[in-house]
Amino acid sequence: MRRILIFSLTYHPFVGGAEMAIKEITDRLDPKEFEFEMITLRFDRKLPQTGRLGNITIHRIGAAADAPRVSDRALPIRLRISKFFFPVIALRKALAIHRRNHFDLVWAMMANHAGFAALFFKYLHPRVPYFLELQDGRALVEMRERRRILIPIWWLYRRIFLKADRIKAISKYIASEVRALGYEREIEIIPNGVDVAKFSAPIANEKLQALKTKYGKKMGDVFLFTASRLVLSRGVEDIIRALPLLPQSVKLLIAGDGEDRSKLEKTSEECGVRNRTLFAGSINNSEIPAYFKISDIFVRPSIIEGFGSAFVEAFAAGIPIIATPVGGIPDFLFPPEKSAEPTGLFCRVRDPKSISEAIKQYMNDPSMTSRIIKNARKLATEKYDWNLIAADMHRKIFGKV
Repeated sequence: MRRILIFSLTYHPFVGGAEMAIKEITDRLDPKEFEFEMITLRFDRKLPQTGRLGNITIHRIGAAADAPRVSDRALPIRLRISKFFFPVIALRKALAIHRRNHFDLVWAMMANHAGFAALFFKYLHPRVPYFLELQDGRALVEMRERRRILIPIWWLYRRIFLKADRIKAISKYIASEVRALGYEREIEIIPNGVDVAKFSAPIANEKLQALKTKYGKKMGDVFLFTASRLVLSRGVEDIIRALPLLPQSVKLLIAGDGEDRSKLEKTSEECGVRNRTLFAGSINNSEIPAYFKISDIFVRPSIIEGFGSAFVEAFAAGIPIIATPVGGIPDFLFPPEKSAEPTGLFCRVRDPKSISEAIKQYMNDPSMTSRIIKNARKLATEKYDWNLIAADMHRKIFGKV
């Protein structure tokens, strides 16, 4: 039995790509071989301070509030203070648990406050291997750009990376950013995955028809679909600005919520497409496959993207995608002009006209669209299924570090 401690700022029910990856991987590893414990922020007072979810015993620390929105802009001040002091209070909790039952590995989810907690633990227990997982390319870029004003802590921030015994990056792009920081040890590139069986499974016609009725999809309508936290770095506003360049039958269905939703609603009004822009709000992850099934094209013209799990979910669901060639996206999106087995179409960053042209290309070339859907689903099955990702984590990380 190997005991592994995970430091993560957030965890279920506050779900992003990183939190999803932790659960999908740990759920697939043998509980007779691995014992996982996690230290994370509590946020919501309805959540127990200690409890079990899947294969992880979770210790929730810090202040809590009633049904808080876990967004930096919306976070109450006392929760922001808890986040700021997470490295210290998480370290204290970790040391107490470690004294009772030693850990064999420390796993930090991202180089943020969780990374600092793992770094401090490593300084106090240098013989315990320290594994750092990196999911967010944007944070690395922002820290590098702010380096001059972060001189007092820049040295310490770099140590989050340099003290790691092994680093996992979810894309080649993130791995290159880590190399630029001076990390010389081995970096494993293991992407996020998709539950292929879940996203490719058929859905009852009654459920699909109810969704179509809810959002007013009629015969002949083309639904663009995007799913993400509603922040401007996801490029949702560029999809909205592309709508006036497309037929009236093309509509945009947006799943997710975030601090920039009101700005996006205003943009749709200014562009005269408010009636063609459908805000679904936060959708439970279990419901996302049905939203893919009633849609025709998945579009997310990100400004920066560490990987983009929603894209491979679209692959498995059988819906063609449009994305920008940024971050980790070129790892899995191969356009027709560069590949005999294309998996999607690129558009340019901050270019609504380019988005509209890619959409028209799908609408006007059903043969190409069918070929892309087939290739993309094959790629998701053969490379990005969570069962394969968990096996890679076992073999390349937990079996080696």
